[in-house]
Amino acid sequence: MAVLLLLLLMHFLVLPHTVSAAAGDAFIGVNIGTDVSEMPSPKEIVALLKAQGIQHVRLYDADQSMLIALANTGIRVTVSVPNDQLLGIGQSNATAAKWVSRNVIAHVPGTNITAIAVGSEILTTLPNAAPLIVSALTFIHSALVAANLDQQIKVSTPHSSSIILDSFPPSQAFFNRTWNPVMVPLLKFLQSTGSYLMLNVYPYYDYQQSNGVIPLDYALFRPLPPNKEAVDSNTLLHYTNVFDAVVDAAYFAMSDLNFSNIPIVVTESGWPSKGDLSTEPDATVDNANTYNSNLIRHVLNNTGTPKHPGIAVSTYIYELYNEDLRIGPTSEKYWGLFYANGEPVYTLHLTGAGTIFANDTTNQTFCVTKSNADPKMLQAALDWACGPGKVDCSPLLQGQPCYEPDNVVSHATYAFNAYYQKMAKSPGTCDFKGVATITTTDPSHGSCIFPGSSGKNGSKLNGTLLAPSNSTSSGCLSQYYYNGGYLTSSVILVALLLSVLVL
Repeated sequence: MAVLLLLLLMHFLVLPHTVSAAAGDAFIGVNIGTDVSEMPSPKEIVALLKAQGIQHVRLYDADQSMLIALANTGIRVTVSVPNDQLLGIGQSNATAAKWVSRNVIAHVPGTNITAIAVGSEILTTLPNAAPLIVSALTFIHSALVAANLDQQIKVSTPHSSSIILDSFPPSQAFFNRTWNPVMVPLLKFLQSTGSYLMLNVYPYYDYQQSNGVIPLDYALFRPLPPNKEAVDSNTLLHYTNVFDAVVDAAYFAMSDLNFSNIPIVVTESGWPSKGDLSTEPDATVDNANTYNSNLIRHVLNNTGTPKHPGIAVSTYIYELYNEDLRIGPTSEKYWGLFYANGEPVYTLHLTGAGTIFANDTTNQTFCVTKSNADPKMLQAALDWACGPGKVDCSPLLQGQPCYEPDNVVSHATYAFNAYYQKMAKSPGTCDFKGVATITTTDPSHGSCIFPGSSGKNGSKLNGTLLAPSNSTSSGCLSQYYYNGGYLTSSVILVALLLSVLVL
């Protein structure tokens, strides 16, 4: 099974009135989208975040269950005002105060909310609401001031990088001047409150739309020979990747409006791992792996950009899970670092990324029965695991640590996980014809320690990756049936016979 290394460093400090205030250590965060047909529970999501050492997340709403699950974890949370709520908040101070009371004040300090993203890409997706952005920001900030939370929680709004025109060379970039009546007061608000410009940066789309002008290596942060680097003829700054060029274009666009002291946080960036073969041939696992690995390394090394070297550009990766319910091009469904069952989509290559909290998911995942699994299918899969699957099911015998609770769900969970660990957690070994799923929650209980449980038995079993993973072959020597609370099997009968002979 793929091993995912994800990240984090110290938290991002933003002080007012100077870009250099963002020069503290940058962080990598993760966006959590919810357009997933089998969305994990908030508890499962938080378990995955903790297992991966992810300390910064952005929610696209202010889901109460998620905020409760994130409480007392220390994870820094950006909550969002969805676009469909912007009109009400932007027109009413009372509505904004009520939103802050319910979605922020009710959860802090237990839940570590550090930012509020008001809307998402309003200028390009909901232009009719654009005149209300600044009032919405102001009303929300006023509610934070009243609660004495304005220094802890920053308020901003994410923008698409497409609002920047003539983005290369970066020194010539400027915001679409149609939006100057919005951008100027917005930047004044960010400056006066010590907040930052939220920017979504997608080199994938820049590459896709360039018709071959942008080299793939330049989009993926791959090393370029000096003669292939892009040079800004006005500043003579050299650019080795699209990401830096777009961020610097935003800095220059702010300078065009006479703002030179507002930091940037990239609220979305990533690369899809799959796309339509004919129209999105570069949406591949390898390219997604390359982009996100290089992005993480680039951000955590505090490289900054050519215009502001060493200045942190903290970034949220889009996104935690593949969202299979999203509409649009095929790639829309495949931006995630993980599948919904907790398996990583690919192994990030983070060697040399600096000091990070890295967690190996192979030491943090377990195979358990699905809650809605058919008991007969569970029975057949259990029979196979304890027979042809060659799992050691002796801990399930009466009197042994994992006998209780004596039911097919509990015993199948133990057997499924034992097989999964035995097979080195390779893809497909936690399926059993659809009755099993992967979790990051340790199913060990009492004295019953499941294989793969770190900090307990710490064991990691090895096995061939070529063995069948989901067969329910019938000629099983160890068939477990449950009747009146008793476990009967040929294994138990043999054990009883042996005990009689010994006595």
